[in-house]
Amino acid sequence: MSSTIHYTHCPVCGSGDIAIVLSAKDHTVSKEVFPIAECSVCTLRFTQNVPGPECIAPYYKSEDYISHTNTSKGLINRLYQYVRNRTMVSKRKLVQQSTGLSKGTLLDVGSGVGTFVHVMKQAGWQVTGLEPDADARKVAAQAYDTALTDLAQFYDLPVGGFDAITLWHVLEHVHELQRYIQQLKALLKENGKLFIAVPNYTSKDAAVYKSHWAAYDVPRHLYHFSPRSIEVLMEKNGMKVEAFKPMWYDSFYISLLSSKYKNGQPNLIAAFLNGLRSNFKAWGDVKKCSSVIYVISK
Repeated sequence: MSSTIHYTHCPVCGSGDIAIVLSAKDHTVSKEVFPIAECSVCTLRFTQNVPGPECIAPYYKSEDYISHTNTSKGLINRLYQYVRNRTMVSKRKLVQQSTGLSKGTLLDVGSGVGTFVHVMKQAGWQVTGLEPDADARKVAAQAYDTALTDLAQFYDLPVGGFDAITLWHVLEHVHELQRYIQQLKALLKENGKLFIAVPNYTSKDAAVYKSHWAAYDVPRHLYHFSPRSIEVLMEKNGMKVEAFKPMWYDSFYISLLSSKYKNGQPNLIAAFLNGLRSNFKAWGDVKKCSSVIYVISK
């Protein structure tokens, strides 16, 4: 496809000291191979030659892209559904504990099929859910009777209007990274909290599966964050990371999917053991978890 993006400087810190470290395949849709570069200054990794925002949509069109289809087809998707349902409660509790509010105003960016929006509304929160994919918005309306708003409204929302803003595995998809972070900051109330969950390429499971690590998910994942690169990104935009929270289930799900990519079919025992090893490595250091939730304030 035309209109691809090739970075000459790091999208987070602006350094020109970048180099290709590996190449990864799009296993979900196109089967294309994309190079991944790393910044030696802030340690961000990022996909090179990615489709621009006007032509990335076809790369999301697959039954296997569960966040848009809500499918339960196949073992891996059934496990995803099970884990997602279990983690919704912990996410709600994290938002409530971190904000100190039992109810408030919440913006969920990249809502997928609306599961988290539904959970927070049931808890009494006033929730705005943004989702760019029209098919996912239809699923949300059918599954949860929840009306999601097109992501195009993101820059039209009221400044200082939200006690909490959540991005569950969303930031790695955003083309205009710096502008996006500035808008998130503007939308937060002065004492509001921003919650960003992203995969962590410095985890043990990423080291095991290397270019087959499913969380690279090229070209949909434009950036591959380390904890350090998230801290630099926030500092650059006048915010700070207050806490790092683990996502223990992700190591198992990602290992299972990575095993499928590497071997042609998932090796359940090996994937479980790799997920377990990854979590063991992260037990004393959350910054080594397969995915990390960052709790951020102004």
